[in-house]
Amino acid sequence: MSTQEERELEAAVATLVDDVWVTIVWNDPVNLMTYVTHVFRTYFGFTQEVAEARMWEVHHDGKSVVSSGTREKMEADVQAMHSYGLHATMQRSDA
Repeated sequence: MSTQEERELEAAVATLVDDVWVTIVWNDPVNLMTYVTHVFRTYFGFTQEVAEARMWEVHHDGKSVVSSGTREKMEADVQAMHSYGLHATMQRSDA
C-alpha cells in the first residue's frame, strides 16, 4: 500500500468515527418501566434481558444509550422514541 493510499484509508476511518452518533433515552416521571421495556423490545428488537437492562439504566442512571449509527438513523430513532412518548435526544458518540 502506498503512502497516499494509507492516508486515504486513515481519512476514511476518521470520517467513519466522526460520523457515529448515539440515541439517548432519558428518565421521566410519566412512563412505566414495563412500557419502556416494551418500547425497547418493539422498536429496537432487543431481547427481554437487554431491554430490561437498558430500562434499568434509564431508571437508575437517568439515561441510556439505546442505539448508535449515522446522524440520519439517530434522528429517525429519536423521532420514533418521541412517537412512543419517551424523552430522547441524540449526540455525537464519544468513541
